[in-house]
Amino acid sequence: MTLKAMPLNAVSNTSPLLYLYRVGGLELLPKLFDSVWLPASVAEEFKEGRRKGYDVPNPDDYDWLEIINPKAMPSEWLSLDLGPGELAAMALALENPTRVVLLDDMLARRTAQVAGLAVWGTLRVLLEAKSNKLLEAVSPYIDQLRDSGMWISDEVRQRILVLANEA
Repeated sequence: MTLKAMPLNAVSNTSPLLYLYRVGGLELLPKLFDSVWLPASVAEEFKEGRRKGYDVPNPDDYDWLEIINPKAMPSEWLSLDLGPGELAAMALALENPTRVVLLDDMLARRTAQVAGLAVWGTLRVLLEAKSNKLLEAVSPYIDQLRDSGMWISDEVRQRILVLANEA
């Protein structure tokens, strides 16, 4: 049972799903969100990763993940240095503005915020999970994220720990 104040729904890009998978936190998403969508391009990135032998999540293994594609892509975004998964996730969120878009890439986050979208990154997911009493502490997850390849500056790590009341 979650403590969500209102129904939350999300659209995710590849990186939040991948990082949460790497630290054993992927199952936090269906506890925080009523539904989680990902564009087919994100599912394709995972399929390609598995084909190359990487340990990445298989969206088919999670019945709470739903593959939904955007109807259109804002043409002004196509010139940005963003991947197909980021572009599709942002476009899908733009078409469904009540959904939170899960993004870690700074350019993608800024673009989504300028478009008026609610943006959460992997670290926000962890903070929300702790505030909903789904995690006792975020610090071990932050350390695991760093160990698994996510770049988190010391300053950002400290800010997150302060927000989590762990500093």
